[in-house]
Amino acid sequence: MNSIIVTGAAGFIGSNLVRALLKLGKKVIGIDNFDAYYDPEIKRRNIADFASSPLFVMQEGDIRDKGFINTVLSDTMPDCVVHLAARAGVRPSIEDPELYYDVNVKGTLTILEVMKELNISNLVFASSSSVYGNNKKTPFSETDNVDYPISPYAATKKAGELLCYNYHHLYNLNVFCLRFFTVYGYNQRPEMAIQQFGRLIREGKPITMYGDGTTLRDYTYIDDIVSGIIASIERVRGYEIINLGNNQTVELKYLIQLIGKTVGKDVIVNNLPNQPGDVEITYADIAKANALLDYKPQFSIEHGLKEMFKL
Repeated sequence: MNSIIVTGAAGFIGSNLVRALLKLGKKVIGIDNFDAYYDPEIKRRNIADFASSPLFVMQEGDIRDKGFINTVLSDTMPDCVVHLAARAGVRPSIEDPELYYDVNVKGTLTILEVMKELNISNLVFASSSSVYGNNKKTPFSETDNVDYPISPYAATKKAGELLCYNYHHLYNLNVFCLRFFTVYGYNQRPEMAIQQFGRLIREGKPITMYGDGTTLRDYTYIDDIVSGIIASIERVRGYEIINLGNNQTVELKYLIQLIGKTVGKDVIVNNLPNQPGDVEITYADIAKANALLDYKPQFSIEHGLKEMFKL
């Protein structure tokens, strides 16, 4: 596939994906509304090094705007759409669930409707490990029951998966729904834990740890996620839900001390109670990703942090 649309192209995952696709010689059309959820200038810096590439076109607009999406897709007629754009964040979704529903569900429906109308057949959809909620069985498998999301954000991602299945069933769209597990690395959003911890520790400022530090996450380095997305673009067929994680769990207390060690600074920790919507553990079973995508994560948390915080 040589012509690819990436929604959310100026964000953390999107900009890293676009950069990798351009290196492969693919034509990429990026869509982003440069939302003020965090400083839009950060997003503009994310794409600065490839914005002038002859293989790249940036289209600024909202995924909920059907006229805009129809214009971009009809002008391009891409081989595949990678739909990464979404309102992100578990805790903010509890404060403003209507906005999350509007962007994440209506936006996804708009993409699907335009693809159906234009007979564009291939979609890779960014879902999230948050759909598993407080699943007691580990590691999390794609066949596990995900009917109990514990945040509006998670509920919107589950709704997106269901819409994707519906359009596959009714209109034969090929869709891979990728459940990302705690992605970190180059250009990570400023409010995300690892980026925020690293910045504060370097500045000698205290960080906030919610709970007793025993929560576990399956942290996945951005390069591994990008490799999984690219394999999905090339192989999307039928409808599949696929975990993209690292298949290893890291305790929060260990992560914090490791970041301090990596950046060479002492860590000052302020403890606060657990936050609503936070899950106790994320842990990906990646057997399906390995079978369908030849997905094999290359970055341990130690390796990934060294790459992320290179001085």
